[in-house]
Amino acid sequence: MHRRFLSSCSSSSDHIDFTRKTGHHLFSVFTHSLIRSNTSNLGHLTLLYLSLLGSLPFFRRFSYEEIKRATGGFSRIIGNHIHGAVYKAQFQDGFVAIVKEMKDFHHVFYREVKLLADLHHRHLVALRGFSMGPERFLVFENSENGSLKDHLNDPLKTPLSWRTRMEIAIGVAAALEYLQFFCEPPMSHVSINSSNVLLDEKFVAKKHFAANNISSRKITAPSLSQISEVGLLCSTESHIASSLNSRARGNICTVLAVTRSCIDQEGKDVVFQLGVLILELITGQSEKEGTDLVLWVQGPDLAHSVSRMIDPDVENSYNSKELRRLLTVARLCTKSRGKQTCSFQQILRFLQGKLEPCLPQV
Repeated sequence: MHRRFLSSCSSSSDHIDFTRKTGHHLFSVFTHSLIRSNTSNLGHLTLLYLSLLGSLPFFRRFSYEEIKRATGGFSRIIGNHIHGAVYKAQFQDGFVAIVKEMKDFHHVFYREVKLLADLHHRHLVALRGFSMGPERFLVFENSENGSLKDHLNDPLKTPLSWRTRMEIAIGVAAALEYLQFFCEPPMSHVSINSSNVLLDEKFVAKKHFAANNISSRKITAPSLSQISEVGLLCSTESHIASSLNSRARGNICTVLAVTRSCIDQEGKDVVFQLGVLILELITGQSEKEGTDLVLWVQGPDLAHSVSRMIDPDVENSYNSKELRRLLTVARLCTKSRGKQTCSFQQILRFLQGKLEPCLPQV
């Protein structure tokens, strides 16, 4: 059938136009069939479609040998996830990437490519390509400068400016708004912490998104709800962030690694986690350091203790109005864990100064 369609295209440009218009539709049909059946025939059908996908301009298809060379014979391991290892890779054309191995689970690989193909947002890190065959790999763009946690806690790292911290908070909120309100189905199972917020050299906020680390509210079948990490509740992929240790230069782009989380389907704890992340941006501290940031921001002495809690790296450069905004949003987000007091749309507008929070300001 597809051969007949393709032969009717009069030129290579017609073929590209055809695949652009029909590619995602065909993949949706194939993947929907795969979801409803675990037969090997459907698996081969989806595999055949992915071969067609390799001719599309959206993704680059890598050979196994290219992946092997780029990862130094699979020696540049920077982390692990439930389906295999995660590698740092440099290809012959100079392209530096993160390569994620996908062992054993064909349906996970198919679904991840499908979900990633449908995500288009300036605050989401892009899937750059894939490798398919007896061994399967996903290729993501690299994050040059490690994790937010590295830059807040490592004295050898370049300190983050106040402006960068504001951009990180706004960028993370924008990515979460997109996943929850503009994706179909909405995706609210994410985990946020300073270890899985990644930074690159451009300082444009992005979110590292791994589709097999999320689940959406409309997926109800047990085999699909487990696809995020096949029973693993809290992902280990934050190790990717801490392993990227180059120094920050110029603008930093925040990349939030979306992971499977221990939360309910409404994403209520994600709001709480975002509040904690904002507190870490303000103070440069973390909950693990022994300081209970949530008790502090919810406490009666907040206004009198801000000067001694703010990160010394920005104590002489922060914007007072923006600081009050961040503290107010952090109080709102952490006011009651497990009870969503506001949406990500509201949070984003609070952070941007376009909407005033309902709580009294700090």
